[in-house]
Amino acid sequence: MTNRVERIKAALEAAFQPVFLEIEDESRRHASHAGRNGVPVGETHYRVTMVAAAFAGQSRLARQRAVNEALAGEFSIGLHALSLTLRTPEETAT
Repeated sequence: MTNRVERIKAALEAAFQPVFLEIEDESRRHASHAGRNGVPVGETHYRVTMVAAAFAGQSRLARQRAVNEALAGEFSIGLHALSLTLRTPEETAT
């Protein structure tokens, strides 16, 4: 069985074909949420930094909604929060 980071990575790669993707488990900073509802400690809060051409022409809110939709399955099984930095390749060049 894969862990949540691997599942998040696979879902985001399939949906957005990013040129850069970094996923950091920040659950330790939210200890009061860890282990609740049967979710293993360390799998509730993540910081995602992603650069993808798929974000071109989208507002910040539209990008966040698209990521949340791609990860709906994870939210349904205990993912609690995401901190998102979402950019296009052109935005990272400036």
